[in-house]
Amino acid sequence: MCGIVGVFELKKDAESLRGQVLKMAKKIRHRGPDWSGIYCGEKAILAHERLSIVDPESGGQPLKSKDGKLILSVNGEIYNHRAIRAELANDYEFLTGSDCEVILALYKKKGIHFLEDLNGIFAFALYDEEKDEYLIARDPIGVIPLYIGWDSLGSLYVASELKALEGVCSRIEVFLPGHYWYSKEGKMSKWYIRDWMEYENVKDNPASIHELRQALEAAVQRQLMSDVPYGVLLSGGLDSSVISAIAKKYASKRIETDGQKDAWWPQLHSFAIGLKGAPDLTAARKVADYIGTVHHEINYTIQEGLDALRDVIYYIETYDVTTVRASTPMYLLARFIKSMGIKMVLSGEGADEVFGGYLYFHKAPNALAFHEETVRKLNKLYLYDCLRANKSLSAWGVEGRVPFLDKEFLDVAMRLNPEAKMAKDGKMEKWIVRKAFEDILPADVAWRQKEQFSDGVGYSWIDTLKKIASQAVTDEQLAHAAERFPFNPPLNKEEYCYRSIFEEHFPSLTAAQTVPSVPSVACSTAEALAWDSSFRNMNEPSGRAIKNVHVQSY
Repeated sequence: MCGIVGVFELKKDAESLRGQVLKMAKKIRHRGPDWSGIYCGEKAILAHERLSIVDPESGGQPLKSKDGKLILSVNGEIYNHRAIRAELANDYEFLTGSDCEVILALYKKKGIHFLEDLNGIFAFALYDEEKDEYLIARDPIGVIPLYIGWDSLGSLYVASELKALEGVCSRIEVFLPGHYWYSKEGKMSKWYIRDWMEYENVKDNPASIHELRQALEAAVQRQLMSDVPYGVLLSGGLDSSVISAIAKKYASKRIETDGQKDAWWPQLHSFAIGLKGAPDLTAARKVADYIGTVHHEINYTIQEGLDALRDVIYYIETYDVTTVRASTPMYLLARFIKSMGIKMVLSGEGADEVFGGYLYFHKAPNALAFHEETVRKLNKLYLYDCLRANKSLSAWGVEGRVPFLDKEFLDVAMRLNPEAKMAKDGKMEKWIVRKAFEDILPADVAWRQKEQFSDGVGYSWIDTLKKIASQAVTDEQLAHAAERFPFNPPLNKEEYCYRSIFEEHFPSLTAAQTVPSVPSVACSTAEALAWDSSFRNMNEPSGRAIKNVHVQSY
């Protein structure tokens, strides 16, 4: 993962702002420790902190067109860049092997209307020096983070992380996924729109297990694009196990040669973390042995997790309880992965949102409610799981990729008839995924009940966090939480603790307003609380809040 900072609509001399922008970029250098670059023009500044994954030799940023008039700072991976390069070879002279340079080529040919051409994860700022216009955009689901802000003079800023804007901007907002900001329009506009967002468009569609499998295998294969060593996160749950097994299938050949040449690093490494005796670790080891990865099992102690909490909240920039719980072991795991020389990992994020994998989905009253909840969950991923995975890994300069959220795969998976995804008639959650890949996984893993990551690393982790919070925050403090925190007052003592730490790092109200805070049961949205009377007056994001929901069915 790279880090970007951009300033437009300058109200000061650019050179006088250069030093400030460099300081802002330094705050996110953990995202891109390999190189730094900056463009400082008369009316715009773009800075970049690089993590070299594709074309380490010549892909430094900001990228420029041959005439130097188009400047691009981007954090992302464009998985279909080779096809775009071939298509535009006669229209644009490419100067690097960077996958991201195709953004410049597309802009030059099509203007701002090219975002649908991209299959990838990205957040970028592009400046057209000749026209004095700029374009800012973010990927469909929000896998890559991006914030937008304005200073007291009215200059517009963008940055990969909140910390770069805190103390500089008087107003900060999350840049919405699937949106762009074009200077001539002066507003945020949605570019990512799909027919499957409406139930009426999918309710009568067939559900092909074969098509689903083909689409996910294709997504994993194209996301193995890398010029540096990579690995897989293998928690032992269904989602990460499926991704790991598919990755192993293709890891021996170099994707960039369409599988014609041997991979530079043919041994696929897998990584799991948990407290000693954690349920995830046993399952992860079983999967690793079954598919043949070089497996690394990392044990952490509760005290190590507690000691890391303050740093974790600084890096992930949220006080959401579920996110903090799950980010801590992932943050510790990322440090180990970095020590192994691995710079990119694939993970299983997104499957629960696409296929209704959280246990509360068993309570969905009908296919309409089920589908609408999956769409809601996808639309909120940028505030939760995508944020956790990206920032926990990026804290140590590791890039995370998420094949379940691949643009082309989503169009297949989200158009499946929602009835086929529902956990009913004795079927387990994500039955269709289990059936599609049961032949490449151990049976007891393919049909293992859902464990949320913060549960699976060891139940005593969450129990200890609750206990520590109950001791640190008094009943009186919680009763008066709304006086200290008028915006999103903490709903329980654990959240009060995290909010207090967040405020130390990010004291402005505008920073706090970038974080959601809503009641949830087992990671549900607020709307899904109406599905079951037992959900009323509950606010526990752990999967253990949902009990006795299944009969196992193969």
